[in-house]
Order: sequence, then C-alpha cells, then structure tokens
Amino acid sequence: MTMDNVKEKTEEEKKREEEAKKIIVAIHSRSLQMLQTDFDAYQVEGQIINHPNFGPMFVYRLKEKEGDKEYACGFFMNEMLQKHQDPGRASQWLASFYIDMIEAGVSRPLLAPPADQEAAKKLLDEQVVPFCATAVREEFGSDKVQVGFNMHKQAGPVLEAGFPQFKDGNNACAMPLQYLMTLHLMNRDPSDPLINGLYKIQEEHEEAKQA
Repeated sequence: MTMDNVKEKTEEEKKREEEAKKIIVAIHSRSLQMLQTDFDAYQVEGQIINHPNFGPMFVYRLKEKEGDKEYACGFFMNEMLQKHQDPGRASQWLASFYIDMIEAGVSRPLLAPPADQEAAKKLLDEQVVPFCATAVREEFGSDKVQVGFNMHKQAGPVLEAGFPQFKDGNNACAMPLQYLMTLHLMNRDPSDPLINGLYKIQEEHEEAKQA
C-alpha cells in the first residue's frame, strides 16, 4: 500500500465520519423540535452522548415550567434512524414515552449508572432481570415461556426467553444483559425487546404452519 493509498483512505474515513456527524445532529435537532411541539408546556432539553458499547445515544428531558418534575428518556442511534424514516411515526413514537411518564405523575430523571461491577450485578439481579422475567411470563403465560441465562460468544452474558414447545426452527430470543441494563437506566422498558422478539418467533411459526 502506497502513502497515497493511506492518505486517500484517511480522507474517505474522515468524509464518512463527517457525514455520520451530520446525520446524528440532524436527527437530534429534528427530535428536539418534535418534542418541543408536542410538549409546549414543558421546557425541553436534549443531548447526544457516546455510549462505550452502543455508540451515539440521544437523551431528552422534559421539565415542568411551573413545578419540579422531570421526565427523561434515552434512545439508541439505530432505532432513531429507523423511526425517522417516517416523521409522523417518529413524533408519535417519541411522545409516547413521555406521555406514559407524565400520566404516572412521578418525576423520572435518568438513573445514575452503577458505580462498579458489584453494583451492576446487584441492579441486574434485583431489578432488571426479575422485571423482564415477570413481564415476559405475564405477556405469554408462564406455562408457555422459559426465561434463563445463557452465554453468547460475542455478546457475553444474555437473558434468553423462548417457547420450549416449538421443536423445529427458531424458538428463543436473547438480549445482552448490558443492553437490558442500559434500557433500564434510560427509563425504557427492558422487557420490550424480549417480548417483541417472542412475538416475531410466534409469527414465524404461524407462517410455517400455513406454508
């Protein structure tokens, strides 16, 4: 490889980085405007943070103008890109998280991340995992779903939920514990990706039956 090739590659990388930054800033700005329009009675603040494992993330806070309640929620880059393909859908989707928190009437600032590995394990063992297991079993029935831990080569420890009655094809979905904990810390429902994954598995088996 010549020095010209190295220089060209570096310039291409810089160009891709600049384009990615523009997309991130555009999504952030558009989301902020959507929330300000939908919640004009609140002071809306937003920021972009870079998660060491999940890359760029967006955090938005709604603060009461005449009160002390705060409602905060975080979002991943990939889901924002997907939702913003349809602006109307993106606006409704973003607003739904804050509507639920406002209706609950309890201030929901972002949670502080665990201070160390021991605190992270305690958070997972006592809050995140039990919540996910309960939510999944309530959604599908405890007799239909099994929930447990597994180890993935790339993702590390995961929480797995599946339908043991499905003997052929895919019958389980798994989410990294780190991902579930991040959802929890962002005031998101960590059981959602597991439940959505299980519904997709059900649909796949229904389609296979009809084929």
